[in-house]
Amino acid sequence: MPAVAFVGAGPGDPGLLTLRAAELLAAADVVVVDRGADAGSTGAPESAALAAVARHCGDGVEVLETAAPEGGAPLTGAARAKLSLSAARSGRAVVRLFSGDAASSPQLADELAAVRRAGVAVEVVPGVSVATAVPLYAGIATATSRASDVHVLDAAQGEAAVDAVTGVPGTVVVTGTADEVVGAAKALLASGRSGSAEVVVTSGGTTTAQRSVSATLATLPDVLAAEGDHLPEPLVAVLGPGVAKRDKLAWFESRPLFGWRVLVPRTQAQSSATVERLAAVGAVSEVVPTIAVEPPRSPHQMEKAVRGLVTGRYEWVGFTSVNAVRAVKDKFAEYGLDARAFSGLKVAAVGGVTAAELRAWGIEPDLVPEGEQSAAGLLAEWPPYDEVLDPIDRVFLPRADIATDTLVEGLQQIGWQVDDVTAYRTVRAAPPPAPVRDAIKTGAFDAVVFTSSSTVRNLVGIAGKPHPSTVVACIGPATCATATELGLRVDVQAEHASTASLVDSLAAYGAQLRAQAEEAGEPVLRPSERRAGARRRR
Repeated sequence: MPAVAFVGAGPGDPGLLTLRAAELLAAADVVVVDRGADAGSTGAPESAALAAVARHCGDGVEVLETAAPEGGAPLTGAARAKLSLSAARSGRAVVRLFSGDAASSPQLADELAAVRRAGVAVEVVPGVSVATAVPLYAGIATATSRASDVHVLDAAQGEAAVDAVTGVPGTVVVTGTADEVVGAAKALLASGRSGSAEVVVTSGGTTTAQRSVSATLATLPDVLAAEGDHLPEPLVAVLGPGVAKRDKLAWFESRPLFGWRVLVPRTQAQSSATVERLAAVGAVSEVVPTIAVEPPRSPHQMEKAVRGLVTGRYEWVGFTSVNAVRAVKDKFAEYGLDARAFSGLKVAAVGGVTAAELRAWGIEPDLVPEGEQSAAGLLAEWPPYDEVLDPIDRVFLPRADIATDTLVEGLQQIGWQVDDVTAYRTVRAAPPPAPVRDAIKTGAFDAVVFTSSSTVRNLVGIAGKPHPSTVVACIGPATCATATELGLRVDVQAEHASTASLVDSLAAYGAQLRAQAEEAGEPVLRPSERRAGARRRR
């Protein structure tokens, strides 16, 4: 790795980071990012770089910010380069991270020259450009058969930048603050561009916070003034023939749950797959832990079971949750054991998520239900005990202290002896912060996804019932029943008992709401925007 790598983080979505950039961030000891008044000069929010750090850096990475002194002038390129150089000279791997494309940053040339003069090895990794990515995410092709010329204007650079594109045909992409974009629009009008020319202005491009508004070149100042804080800076404005086709090409903002704020009442460790799938359909997730996982009150049962597992007491080990896998793994670590201790055993997993956790540990499960991914589904496919084929008749089930007896009783009925062991305890989590509780009760969330009966009970217990306007989605019949018992109206039930199916079913419901609004000629509003006329709970 070079001593200092100058890397473009892309326009906002950390998933748009290049492979080489991700490699460098993963290996970095120090990351230098912009923070201050000029951080948005590339047209990308400074959070684009910070989000890339959060997603791709390992533990212990040091983040240095290039903030100017309060009330002072912005740092020079040499001053910024000192941050990178001082870290590199101490033998640490440094990434100087720019939002957007590093090549479009006016700071790059000065900083790169300063580091090169110091004789330090460097590498430059371009990033996805704001000027190309944001228009595409807004549904605008900047180059068309009618106009292939594309001119990028950084309005923060002043009149000289505007003069360079005035009177020039083709598409113009303008980046900057609202005032800078308005100034550029007036200059384009003065240069002869038609006041009726369509313009699309986008904020938060390529992220689930993206929002676009349409105007004409003449009405743009009034439209931006009316939007105010609803269109956070920096902005990207596009003027050109491709704008007229936006309704047909707007693929990103037309996602079924685009802009929805979805409450995910699970632990952070269990929610990553759900959060990623919600993001794929356009939603912004907020995870609120409703349970905390703690060791059993007495370790005796688990210690005895682990010794039995090693000495050949069991034929099967059945895992009904990710937490159970982690509990056994932690106990193994105490004894200096690893996945090799499962040699000769048959392993069952209740579903795909639990199976993935086992595979990450190096264990390939022998049984994962193809149908319903639940204790009942696992039992339906578990082979009965055969005294000829099965040398041992005992099953080890490491589970939660509140687990139901369905699986235990079912296994006993088909001939197995079961050691039902408390591997961990689930306790109700602390209440979320007051702003989150208020958002839940007032309908600021568009939807909530419940993955178990306990998440319903615990959320209501620590934060209260969701507002009547909030769409309630449940993973299966038992969870739906619990929600109904607690006075919630269930809008969505997953087709299959999995978090993937739960999100897909919610997305289908969102698409249905959108289609109904469009068919009626009404604006497409999120549930939180319609809460004044929300239905009552049953």
